[in-house]
Amino acid sequence: MLDIPGWVPLHRLAVVFALLVAIGALALVDRPNRLTATLRRRFLFGVPWGTLVTIGGVLAVYLFLQDGWSSWYRPIVIPFRAWSYFYPLGMLSAPFSHSSAGHLVGNLIGTLTLAPVAEYALGHYPRRRGSTSFGSYRTNPYVRAFLLFPAGVFVVGLLTSVFALGPVIGFSGVVFAFGGFALVTRPITTILALFSGRVVRLFYDAMLSPEVTATARPVFSTPWWAQIALQGHAIGLLFGVMLGIWVLRRRDGPQPTAMRSFAAVLLFAVQESMWAVYWFRGSETFVLFRAVGLALVIMLAILVALTVASSNRPIRANAPTGSVGSAHRWQVGIAVLLLATSALTGPAIPANMFTAASDDLPGESVDVRDYEITYVEDVPNGLTAAFDIELFGESTTTNTSGVVVKSEQRGIWTTAVSKNRLAFDGRSVVRLGGVGWRDEAVAARDGYVVMGTGTSAYRVFLATGNETVLAHKTGPVQAEPVVAGRNISVVPTDAGYDLRVSSDRGTVRGPMPTANVSTTLDDIRFVRHEQFVFAEHRGTRVRVAREETYN
Repeated sequence: MLDIPGWVPLHRLAVVFALLVAIGALALVDRPNRLTATLRRRFLFGVPWGTLVTIGGVLAVYLFLQDGWSSWYRPIVIPFRAWSYFYPLGMLSAPFSHSSAGHLVGNLIGTLTLAPVAEYALGHYPRRRGSTSFGSYRTNPYVRAFLLFPAGVFVVGLLTSVFALGPVIGFSGVVFAFGGFALVTRPITTILALFSGRVVRLFYDAMLSPEVTATARPVFSTPWWAQIALQGHAIGLLFGVMLGIWVLRRRDGPQPTAMRSFAAVLLFAVQESMWAVYWFRGSETFVLFRAVGLALVIMLAILVALTVASSNRPIRANAPTGSVGSAHRWQVGIAVLLLATSALTGPAIPANMFTAASDDLPGESVDVRDYEITYVEDVPNGLTAAFDIELFGESTTTNTSGVVVKSEQRGIWTTAVSKNRLAFDGRSVVRLGGVGWRDEAVAARDGYVVMGTGTSAYRVFLATGNETVLAHKTGPVQAEPVVAGRNISVVPTDAGYDLRVSSDRGTVRGPMPTANVSTTLDDIRFVRHEQFVFAEHRGTRVRVAREETYN
């Protein structure tokens, strides 16, 4: 009965009804006047306007700059990544753009739950004794709510983009900065807000898809931890932590205890998978250093806790002014945090100084304005190959295979669709564009799995508009079965596929059989049954190839 589509609106109504009942019951029992008064003391009209302005700005970038308005689930992504310092559009847009609707929603929920905690700690009203709300532009609540907070968010976003390693995209670096600031100023509230975000996400999913029916099927995916922009998250968190400590030290209020800070940072870092330190081997192999990551998270938590809880006393009593010993104890922690941030951000500077090489891409290609699209196999990655760093047996130099998109004008060189991904799907759309325009290229593959080899003979086509080119074809692939002393191979051609029969007497070649037409080569008859190709000779029937199928 629940599978009937007409029941779906009732499911959504049930969720909304349950939520309203819960809010109403809590309002009757606890009387929310105290909470409302508390919010109004820190927020203009009790509303976190800076958070709402920030959410509106990020959503506007997705809808209008990335054209999510006309294609909600398939925005333009490639031109809005942070490719290099020589591509300002990418650097400016990357921290506020997103790769998908799910990516956007996740970051907006993180902003909705964590940013108000940070904004509350800052406040729309000044806290210094003797200051007035309208004494200057910096103390004006309207300026603080609608201008200064969003401006701070914009600056932090640019920092996460400029110092990010690799062509990142997404608002998550700023979300982690919200988290870092909130953890220092309101540790317990931040953990409650973090988990409340899970409830908000569940509510969103329940309203979007009240019922989910899943069936077992093969899926092509990379490890979840290999999809995390860990470096961007880490520098965002560190930026937020240092800003939070600076704000705390400018105020005379009580500091959070070391235990609270340690527990909050550790719980946050573990929950947000900041322990998932990984590296890559090639384009589709990744290594997770789980133990190292956990150790780093624990050290980060204790460093933040000790820095927050340290006093303003000098390191050494009676130390000469200006000497190292005269520094405040908490400043030592700040220095270590700055060193950690520098270690994370430093490698990004030379990496972002490189751009796509001017060398032509191999093979046939298609063009979309300033983009060049082709298919390659086992070629050096056009960005990571510009320099090589080896550490613990891992290297930054990798080869890649798949559909490559290059734009010398934008400094872009990326594997938009990997070889294995295209082999799994059979067809993939590459979305391209820029400010005010969008286009796409289509990559398609066909082929035959050759029996006994575990490999395929295949072709890859690229199409844009009315142009279609054969971008790649493999060489002949010989099947393992030997029929009447003859070797059989599948041979890709420009027009389709041939079969080749080789023996000591020579080689003959003919077209791949179709459903209704057989092919006879050197006394061997080849027939087609569904997706399989058989070789028949004097009562012997052997399967030699199978047409590729895709998911």
